[in-house]
Order: sequence, then C-alpha cells, then structure tokens
Amino acid sequence: MSGIETMLGVTRRELLEGALAVGTVAALAPTAQAMAQGHSHHGEANMATITVKDGTTIFYKDWGPKTAQPIVFHHGWPLSADDWDAQMLYFLQHGYRVIAHDRRGHGRSTQTDTGNDMATYAADVIELADALDLKNAVHIGHSTGGGEVAAYVARSKPGRVAKAVLVGAIPPIMVKTASNPGGLPIEVFDGFRAALAANRAQFYLDVPSGPFYGFNRPGAKISQGIIQNWWRQGMMGGAKAQYDCIKAFSETDQTEDLKKIQVPVLFMHGDDDQIVPIADSAMLGVKLVKNGELKVYKGYPHGMLTTHADVLNPDLLAFIRK
Repeated sequence: MSGIETMLGVTRRELLEGALAVGTVAALAPTAQAMAQGHSHHGEANMATITVKDGTTIFYKDWGPKTAQPIVFHHGWPLSADDWDAQMLYFLQHGYRVIAHDRRGHGRSTQTDTGNDMATYAADVIELADALDLKNAVHIGHSTGGGEVAAYVARSKPGRVAKAVLVGAIPPIMVKTASNPGGLPIEVFDGFRAALAANRAQFYLDVPSGPFYGFNRPGAKISQGIIQNWWRQGMMGGAKAQYDCIKAFSETDQTEDLKKIQVPVLFMHGDDDQIVPIADSAMLGVKLVKNGELKVYKGYPHGMLTTHADVLNPDLLAFIRK
C-alpha cells in the first residue's frame, strides 16, 4: 500500500467509526427522550400518539389547519394510516384538516393481543375524537375501516360527526349466516387465518398481487410499488391482532349500527370487488341507513382508492361539500 492509500484507508475507517458513534448517540437520544414521554416502544419522540383506557398506544397523523373541517380516515385490514396517502394529500391541498390513525395492532400502534374487535376499535376512535376535540368531522372508512366508521358513528357524541363514507366496506356482515344467506362461507375466512398463521409474509404478497387491486384480471395495469407498499404496511402490524381482526371484519353484524346512523352516508363500491362482494355489502347497507346513497364503480376493484384515486377523490370532495 502506498502512503496515500494507507492514509485514505485510515481516514475511511476513522470516518466510519466516527459516523457510527454519532449515529449511535443520535439514535439513543430520541429514544431516551421518548422513554421520558412514555413513548419508548416507538423510539421516536415526535410521533403523535394517544394512550387509550387499556394502555394501548394509538398512532395518528393530524395535518392541516386545526380550525378547518376535519376528515378522519379509517384504513382496511391489515394496513395502516399510510394507505390513505393519496387522499390525505388531496384533501390537505383543498384546505381540510386530515387525520388518519393506525388501528390497534396495526401499523405503529401497540401490537395488542386483546381488544381486537369492532366494539373496541370504535371505543378507540371515540377516545381519539375526544383527545383531538373533533367537531363536525367527516369519517371515511375503507373495507374493515368502513365497519369501524359504522360502529363509531353509531356511538358518537352529538356534534362530532357531519357525514360518513363507506368505501368497499364490510357492513352489514360478511359471513354467510341463516339471516345473511348471500354471505361468504366461514371456510373463506378460516382460509385467511390458516394462510396468515402458516406464512404471513407470503400471504401478504399474494393478496395485493391478486384480488385486492384486481391485478389478477386480464389486462390489469400491475404496480409492483403498490404491491410492496401493501406488504410493508401489513408486516408492520402484529400477527395476533391481524389474525383476530379477520373474525372482527367477517363475523360482526353491524345491521343495528347502520340503523342508528342519522348523518348522511355515502357508500362507494366497485362492482368487481373480489374481497367484499358488492351484493352482500353496500347493496344491503345503503337500505339500512336513514340517509344513504350508493355510488357504484363499474369494473373497479376493492383497492380502488389507490388504483383510481384520480376518480374517487373528486367524488369524495363533492359529497363532503354538498
């Protein structure tokens, strides 16, 4: 080695060691601060969270002017608040306050082993709405998040909710029962549970690669980024909570929740939804609410908020402004 090479070698090593030392200190500093604030399991002090009655930490995003009308987004299984990126940015640009949380057990919220049921999900949203003092809010839920919206709005305090939107949503009930003969057989959801338990990582690639976004249809424009983002969000959550959530989204009968809702409700559903078939969800749900309308999207898949945000966002805006 020449003198210059030796010097460069030492310099590189010293730089690397120095960077590692600085990086370690930088990594520890927010963790220590977060521990002081009781958010140590996140490792970041600046994350917005609330701690609900049973000690579960719920992560949320809250963007835009606090004086503007709030729009609250409720994600589907097994995803996170990140699934609403296209809507959050769109409505932020239109002057709204936009809020999205990670359901318990999902995303950056606590990986709970209990409370993974629709009633507790709704109770968590009640606490979030109280903590942020949300008034006259529009609640928009996709898939399982639509069930969460129905459960929350049915129980919400006066003045908290202005309107609700259920997109590709699960209510009134997904599973086939004596009173719901058009539902999906329990074996479908048992299959979900078996696949999750056997190889969650592979299952979370198969779902978005196929039926969720309609990427299994002839001529579909497949996006590898969308598939990987679905996988990323799914794998952030807890396996136990996501396993339990399958029962919550398939077997919870929300007929009475829908009947209790007084505010205007927009149902948006793709007629090629392979995850939540339209005939046994939106078609029935719109008849149960007092003030509902249904907008059907021909050929659109379950994940149409992502694949067709350019169409759905203006439709959502029009409903909110009405």
